[in-house]
Amino acid sequence: MAMGAATSYYRYSSASRPPLRIGLLLDSREKLPAAFSAVIDDIQTSNFAKIELLVVRKSSAAPNPAQRSRALRFLRRILDARQRKRLLYELYLRLDARMKPPNDPVAEVDCRDILSGIETIEVEPLGKKFIQRFPNDALETIRSRNLDVIIRFGFNILHGEILKAARYGVWSYHHGDNEFYRGGPAHFWELCEGAPLSGVVLQVLSEELDGGLVLCKSLFATKPTLSVSQNRFAPYWGSVDMIIRKLNELHRFGWDFVLEKSVPPTPYRGKRKLYKTPTNLDVLRWLGPALLRKLVAYPFRRPLVQHWRIACRFNGTPLHASVSEPDISGFRWIDSPEGHFWADPFAFESDAKLWVFFEDYSYKEKRGVIACSEISPQGNWGPPQVCLDDPGHHYSYPHVFQAGSEIYMVPESFDSNSVILFRCQEFPNKWVREATLLEGKFVDTTIWERDGLWWLLTTTAEAESGGISLLLFYAESVKGEWHFHPSNPISTDIRMNRGAGCVIRSDNRLIRPSQSCAPSYGYSVTFNEITELSKHRYQERPLRAITPEQWKGISGIHTYNYAGGLELIDGRTTVPLSQVQISKP
Repeated sequence: MAMGAATSYYRYSSASRPPLRIGLLLDSREKLPAAFSAVIDDIQTSNFAKIELLVVRKSSAAPNPAQRSRALRFLRRILDARQRKRLLYELYLRLDARMKPPNDPVAEVDCRDILSGIETIEVEPLGKKFIQRFPNDALETIRSRNLDVIIRFGFNILHGEILKAARYGVWSYHHGDNEFYRGGPAHFWELCEGAPLSGVVLQVLSEELDGGLVLCKSLFATKPTLSVSQNRFAPYWGSVDMIIRKLNELHRFGWDFVLEKSVPPTPYRGKRKLYKTPTNLDVLRWLGPALLRKLVAYPFRRPLVQHWRIACRFNGTPLHASVSEPDISGFRWIDSPEGHFWADPFAFESDAKLWVFFEDYSYKEKRGVIACSEISPQGNWGPPQVCLDDPGHHYSYPHVFQAGSEIYMVPESFDSNSVILFRCQEFPNKWVREATLLEGKFVDTTIWERDGLWWLLTTTAEAESGGISLLLFYAESVKGEWHFHPSNPISTDIRMNRGAGCVIRSDNRLIRPSQSCAPSYGYSVTFNEITELSKHRYQERPLRAITPEQWKGISGIHTYNYAGGLELIDGRTTVPLSQVQISKP
């Protein structure tokens, strides 16, 4: 799975330094997990890094026919007490293999072509069980190649001089938030313990297990599933860009810059000192109650949907300006027509009139269009008008803004594989396509003007539509060339990395609403103050969060906008599909 736009921004460095020299630690030079193959492809296609050496673990002797017998292997597990107590986990993995999504990130792919022509040495590591050291002759060979970074895609836990054999150490993924999960298996224990987040870190290895320098971290929402293969999909694919962007920073700005952006160490807060392969008892304690709940609920199942509505309020204390507990009184919920939901409300003031632009989703057609309504000072909505509709696309998040005398809209059009700028030809319901701002899969694009520059925040969504990285761009004009900001990514935390409305100017401050997609998509809104904004730096700090518990019956909110004394939010409730459908599709 090529990550496309997400990683392409990091494959180019304008620095004139010599290319970085990279070494790879591999268990095989023929096959690798698909996600790791994508990392190698990023390095190979970059203009600033070159893979100079492959260090491959020496293959052990091939098993004899008796060892290959499935029956005999099973018998050995039954007779071996250590293996016997993990039989249920092995059975779980066999069943889970049938639930793997397409493009499974850990599925092995042939890497012989992308690794051809690279010097290779085979190493038989020293040590037993999990901890391995490198023999002196192998260390001398590796040191002689003057490597900048060694990337670990194979071998076991490394100790000794190999950790210092490259100028900037051995870099390795740890799939799991090292603040809560040390050990493994990756992304299984998050399901087992009901953790809302599943993390990934890129670290410089040390002899302390999962205790090395953390170069960067990404957090994803744990899937509401019993399948570890489904839960690991987004973390594996969503972390592919970690290595190439950190190598890019190293080449452009140097090691001190990389250290400055590293993740500060935090105390370990995991429920277990070290997570290991689950025992039969672990699997029973988790799967038993979970399967029983599914069994009991099965006869009463019915199709459910997340139904969104819009609420509005005039002249209250704005939620984004509250200095204490926000006051939510006075919001009035608007019911959409039967067979539709309304979401993503944006306010816009034109000729002393207030308008609301929003996503109008049809359950029957399974897609959204952009509609708008005039709203009176008393909060009454005029007849809705469709203003952007393309049978081939789903539109949402209608970010409307003004640049000079022109009015523009940048709706989310994820399935178009681009960020498109529309210009208003006749307000409010006639819009023409003006320009393509970015190519790639992006969601929730927000644009504003500050200090003579235009700024654009958007979220990459290649791995899944839930979003991965929040990226910042700047340009001299709305239709001009958009430059990739050196502070990118702004956020790789699923609780902060998606936009939730226009950037708000309030008391000489810029406030960015963001939505949290954990524990579920569109769960809450956080207001973040942008404290530094220039061509070279970006900083923000969270102010306060608005959670759905503040509204009775609402299970999530993901958009907030404000203009002319009008506040808009949206909220979702879980309802039977039969209640909102006109007819079954």
